[in-house]
Amino acid sequence: MKGIIFNELQKMVTVSLGADAWEALLEQTPLETEGGGFIGPQTYPDKDLFALVGTASRVTGKPVDELVRSFGKFLFPDLARLYPGFLKPGMTAKSFLTTVHDVIHVEVRKLHPDVELPRFRYEDPAPNQLVMLYDSPRQLCELAIGLVEGVADHFHETIALVQTQCTKRGDPVCRLELTFGAAG
Repeated sequence: MKGIIFNELQKMVTVSLGADAWEALLEQTPLETEGGGFIGPQTYPDKDLFALVGTASRVTGKPVDELVRSFGKFLFPDLARLYPGFLKPGMTAKSFLTTVHDVIHVEVRKLHPDVELPRFRYEDPAPNQLVMLYDSPRQLCELAIGLVEGVADHFHETIALVQTQCTKRGDPVCRLELTFGAAG
């Protein structure tokens, strides 16, 4: 996992729980990374992220999946600010989401050849619908869902999302069925 993800988690924890919350979280979490000093472009063990989120779940009483989803939604605005070139004039939430695997992840891999990225495939059943098939050994589908929510906010669109398959339930992929412009 890239350090930027840990940096963003630190930011979310600090914004949500206060200035001392990150240090308290580090103190309560056994990590492979000594001292918990995460540097943006470096790679760190996935276990450290999962351990930090697990501790945050125990501290806040919120389920891990809820925290991961909230993190995805929190993360998108900063990613959009850091990488504005991926957001082209005239894009919609749907057109942006269809660039994640074949455009954005390709560019990320150029910058960070060692990065492990999820795989996305798409089905386009109707102009106002998109099916995203998410596949990753990390099983962070809730992060992907939160990122979709962040995309909806960024583009000022509504997206109804139904997850009909999940690798955590034994399915081969996570299937996210999106309807754009849907109420609530």
